[in-house]
Amino acid sequence: MNIKEKIKKLPSSPGVYLMKDSLDTILYVGKSKNLRNRVGSYFINSKSRSPKVIKLAKNLKDFDYLLTDTEFEALLLECKLIKEMKPIYNRLLKNQKSYCYIKLEMNNKYPDFEICSEPIRSDGTLYFGPYKSKNTVSKALTGIKEHSKILCTNISKKSSGCPRYAMNMCIGMCTNVPSVEDYSALVEKIIKLLNGTDFSILQEMEQNMNICASNFDFECAAKYRDYIRAVRHLTNTAKVISFIDSSKNIALAELLNDHEVKFIFMRYSKLLFMGTYNLDDSGINELKSEIKCNMAIQFGNALKKTDNIGVNEIDEVQIIYSYLKSKASKCKYLPIQQQWIDTMDTLSIDRAVDALISDLLN
Repeated sequence: MNIKEKIKKLPSSPGVYLMKDSLDTILYVGKSKNLRNRVGSYFINSKSRSPKVIKLAKNLKDFDYLLTDTEFEALLLECKLIKEMKPIYNRLLKNQKSYCYIKLEMNNKYPDFEICSEPIRSDGTLYFGPYKSKNTVSKALTGIKEHSKILCTNISKKSSGCPRYAMNMCIGMCTNVPSVEDYSALVEKIIKLLNGTDFSILQEMEQNMNICASNFDFECAAKYRDYIRAVRHLTNTAKVISFIDSSKNIALAELLNDHEVKFIFMRYSKLLFMGTYNLDDSGINELKSEIKCNMAIQFGNALKKTDNIGVNEIDEVQIIYSYLKSKASKCKYLPIQQQWIDTMDTLSIDRAVDALISDLLN
């Protein structure tokens, strides 16, 4: 069967496709809510195609596919296969060496924000991240430090101060001028920015950019623009981490049709349980019973762990976060509370499940 005939026989349903070359090497893994349209698009000449897709299409000789019930399942399967197979044309979930963290050693008199490749847990040290791009993080930290006047260039801390201090661009850590209390308040403000709870520094940088632009100092405005873009990379990562910290254990439901619902348990980006249920009264009661049972079985002691998001999870978490928050998502989700598992609070579980089902059907 030639490839065009194979495309015609593809279903118009969700799934994952695996693009292969003449040697059956998998070049690319993708997902779609309509396999026929998506796979077919690779074999149609179009000016809107990116250079990467054009180059990929030239090497395509065959494809395989795996069907799923929903687009969200396809997304999870795509993440899993990319991480396992590492296809050459996939960039997501592939290069862990490019990740980095921001480190802050709080035991120092004037703690500094530094970049490191991986966290080494120790007393008095805070870590933020992981972040995808070391260059972007470096630019963001430079912008934050420059704006906050803590970009000190005198690492020897001589009493004469650094050149930036003489130009009023450094508050004077190099001369021991700022009080520990004042510096601590500034550090706390930056910590809140990196945690995504206080964006006043970002707002101040935007104001400075606008002032530079209004004064026709376009070089200064462009510098602030680049800093702001880099800082937003940090705050967007903070949003993802905050989301998954508050929703590390979630129940998801999605309608398959007028009669069935797909139900999923996840911890971080790991699929724990999945089942399909009818939407009649007996099916809903069975679903509630399964949820209660599987909460204890699937989560159990796992809920008590204080594990953090690492480079193995951040891409998948980003994808899941983006999908669940998007308008395209048909999933309804419910964060599973620790106390529900500890006490098996059936009343709270019943109310939460009722709310989830009601939200799904409305």
